[in-house]
Parts: sequence; C-alpha cells; structure tokens
Amino acid sequence: YVSTLDQRYPLGELDIPPARPRGNGGEIPRGPLGPTRLELDKPVIAAVAGPAVAGGMELALWCDFRVMQSDAYFGVYCRRWGVPLIDGGTVRLPRIVGQGRALEIILTGRKVPAQECLRIGLCEYLVPNGEVRAKAEELAQEIACFPPVCVRTDRRSAIRSHGLPVRDALIQEWYNGREALIKDGAAGAARFKNGLGRHGDFTKIY
Repeated sequence: YVSTLDQRYPLGELDIPPARPRGNGGEIPRGPLGPTRLELDKPVIAAVAGPAVAGGMELALWCDFRVMQSDAYFGVYCRRWGVPLIDGGTVRLPRIVGQGRALEIILTGRKVPAQECLRIGLCEYLVPNGEVRAKAEELAQEIACFPPVCVRTDRRSAIRSHGLPVRDALIQEWYNGREALIKDGAAGAARFKNGLGRHGDFTKIY
C-alpha cells in the first residue's frame, strides 16, 4: 500500500512548487511519489498486494506491467478529497486501458478489483494472496536471463513509438535497434547456429 499524502500534515502545508514556463530548464518537478516522472531504461514490474489507490495506483501504472494478488485493488480514491492525479495517472491509464474506460475509472473514483484489472488489461498477472512478490521476482529473473542490450532496446522502442505515425515509428525502431543488432544480435545468431535455443528452448541460450 502506498499513500499519496502523509496524513500527519494538512493539505495546506504541502510544499507545492510554483508553476514555471515550459522548456529551457522550466521542466516539471519530481513527482510526489518520487520516480513517477522519470524514464528508466530498465524494466520495472509492480507487485500489488492489498489496496493501491490514488498515488499508489499511479506508481503501479508507471511500471511496465503489473502483478496483482486476489485481494488487491486500484482506485482513484483521491477523487473524494479534491486531490488531482499528478503522478502520471491521467497520462498512463488511458494508454493502458483506453480513453473511455480510463475516464470512467478516474471520474467515478470507484474501486477496481484485481479480477477486473486482469479483464481490462490493467494488470497482466493475477495470483493467489501471498504469492505476488514471488511471481514478480520470477518474471524479473526470467527477463534478466535475456541479452540486456536487446531487452532495453525493444522496451524503449515500444514506449517511444506510442502515438507516432506508423512510418515514423518504424524509422524510430530501426535506428533504436541498430546498436542491439550489432552488440547482441550477431552473437545470438551464432549461438543459434551452433544449436542453442532450438525449438523454443529458453533454458539454453548461452
């Protein structure tokens, strides 16, 4: 569980940075929850147990994908207090579940149970209570076994191509992928030629 506001302090005492002109050093400040405005170069997996509401939900949306246990849920509970989503919730939620569904969740502030999250694409894995961390770590270890340059490259291409015209996205993908093709691709092709990883075997790729 992640709380957006420290309940010990009234809202009037929050340190809200003044607005600045855009660009040329006037970028937005760091997100209230810390990393939500950062663009990391490595995969991040959310393991959600129990309630992840308001800022907690936004933090989970910042991750590449989400693993939830059965009793977990999301919700824009800050709707009741007049606190807006300022950790990327209004940006990322529509990209994940679509504009209409996102607006319904944002505007009503209702509870979104884990089972519904799986159905609408708001989480990718649903596990029994108590197993969420183990599943997230299992997935992380699985990804970590692959050639790292290529993993980061494909992740970056998928993120950066969002919203681009197809032609521009294809150009971006090509230039972004050249380094990985040189560093990882040639060596990987040689390993495959020598018999490793044949017939979908992911256990013997090195």
